[in-house]
Amino acid sequence: MIRTWKLGSAAPLLLIFFLSIVPARLLAQDNKVMGTLSFDGDTQLDRDSGVWVDGDYVGYVKEFRGKKSLPLLPGKHHVVVKQKGYEDLTRDIVVEPGQIQNIEVSMHLLPGATTPDVTAELKISVQPKRAAVFLDGSYVGHASELGGRFHSLLVSPGKHKIKIELPGYRTFETDVDVLAGQKSEVKTELVKGSIEQAGEDIKKPQ
Repeated sequence: MIRTWKLGSAAPLLLIFFLSIVPARLLAQDNKVMGTLSFDGDTQLDRDSGVWVDGDYVGYVKEFRGKKSLPLLPGKHHVVVKQKGYEDLTRDIVVEPGQIQNIEVSMHLLPGATTPDVTAELKISVQPKRAAVFLDGSYVGHASELGGRFHSLLVSPGKHKIKIELPGYRTFETDVDVLAGQKSEVKTELVKGSIEQAGEDIKKPQ
């Protein structure tokens, strides 16, 4: 049975990471204890939006589509989907054992949100690529959509604080000062650490 929400007590991150190596849809079918949660979005922006479950960053929408569903312990869960410049998408759900649920993601612009007329280009090249990237305290995407040959982040000229976080890795922080029309790059490889070292940005999104 699949229940769809228009658009989560808490599932330990260690359990989420362990179960992520097993096809989640098989878990839902063969394991009567676990439930699973999947996401879908119509646009690329929807699919690149970050996902928090019970205050913990778990990845982005595109990672949890179809057979890549997210395993969760049964019970109540609070789900938040975030994207810079867009309203947070929040849902309180109840996960049942052996059941698959789906959340349809459709992000909506914040009232009055605008894009600066003058911008600089900032490329974020990070390993692991699923890490969450924050610009001046706001989630702006995952590393794989902000780096590589064809991807970058448009920012206003001036000073900015970059923070990159992923559960199980140490937080990376740096400051950049960019000029109008300038192309810059932040490149790093996160150092492994404990999930207990996770920063506030991926633990409790504001």
